[in-house]
Amino acid sequence: MEHPFHNALGIIQTLKQYGHEAFFVGGCVRDWLLQRPIGDVDIATSAKPNEVQDIFDKVIPVGIEHGTVIVRYDGESYEVTTFRVEGAYSDQRHPDTVHFVTSLEADLERRDFTINALAMGENGEIIDPFKGRQDLQYQQIRTVGNGHDRFKEDALRIIRGLRFSSQLGFSIAFNTLNHMIDLKNHINYLAVERIYAEMEKLLSGDSIQTGLNYCLQTGIGYELPVFKDHPGLFEEIVVLNRPLTSFAEFIAFCHYKRPDVSIHEWVKEWKAPNRIKYQAMALTHALTDYGQNGLNTWLVYQLPYELLESFVRLEHLLQDGSVTVEDLRNMKANLQINSKRELAVDGNDLLQMFPERMPGPWLKEHLQLLEKHVVMNHLKNDKHILEEWIQCHPPGKH
Repeated sequence: MEHPFHNALGIIQTLKQYGHEAFFVGGCVRDWLLQRPIGDVDIATSAKPNEVQDIFDKVIPVGIEHGTVIVRYDGESYEVTTFRVEGAYSDQRHPDTVHFVTSLEADLERRDFTINALAMGENGEIIDPFKGRQDLQYQQIRTVGNGHDRFKEDALRIIRGLRFSSQLGFSIAFNTLNHMIDLKNHINYLAVERIYAEMEKLLSGDSIQTGLNYCLQTGIGYELPVFKDHPGLFEEIVVLNRPLTSFAEFIAFCHYKRPDVSIHEWVKEWKAPNRIKYQAMALTHALTDYGQNGLNTWLVYQLPYELLESFVRLEHLLQDGSVTVEDLRNMKANLQINSKRELAVDGNDLLQMFPERMPGPWLKEHLQLLEKHVVMNHLKNDKHILEEWIQCHPPGKH
């Protein structure tokens, strides 16, 4: 039988040829055992970073001070990390010290959850010193060793545990859950960007309601940006029962539920990129238009093509669920124009028609009016027809 990570097997074999131990570790082994799609394939080895650099031709020292390098192999990138143990986490993010070791078990012992403290050897054998396979079978998330210590080292592991419950649909072990509750206030010391990255994954989980219910049950939801300033807000979003594919969808959903919490506040407090801000605004505008006017060509025209599926997802969650992506694509395909640039007349045409008028805001206003009439099929996008309409509806005096 072919090795599940055969594309990277050559890295393991090469390291062993040089006298080092090497194993596939973490999420890739977990996901293979669960028969889930496999993302990044990570490798742990007894070789020091400088030794890995000497062995392979293409090595990128991304986190070499913590023992991690990226090895480029057969056109793919693989993280290769030296077996290590870690000191205290004074900054709640990175260990103060990292000590390289020769024991795989010592390396696995520093990991967050048993289901991630798994390794696989060259021949497909599973190394499982902390009963991670049993927890996979029981569908539970449990910390390696003392959960209080794991979460105190890095409170992001609390959010990661909730994220795994959303992605895998697993329950959280009783002691692990209690340790999460005990240390939930430590989340406030984390960089928002780190929480954002984990929450994006939680929101895209197939069992999103499981993750959100744990957030509510533990009170962790109210340690998160925005929610901690708005009592009762988290209860509004627990109804989410379908995965979301972007944080913009989440912001639009929350703003629709609670219009008093502005999109600006969501973006600022979560430090979301501008791309997410503009997408959330576009989705919110489309949802509002749909609620007031139903599905119409102006809504579809203004909605970027890449947000069609997002709009349908939100419409199904928040309204009557009657719109399909196919409906929107067909309406897009039948639009007379796809942007203002495609209008048969432009600002120069208007100035020629009204030579006595100076350029000013009236140009933009009149072009916007024409644009909407064409998109709504009140006018054909024909220069002669549009000029006739303009002559009958000249711009007012300013």
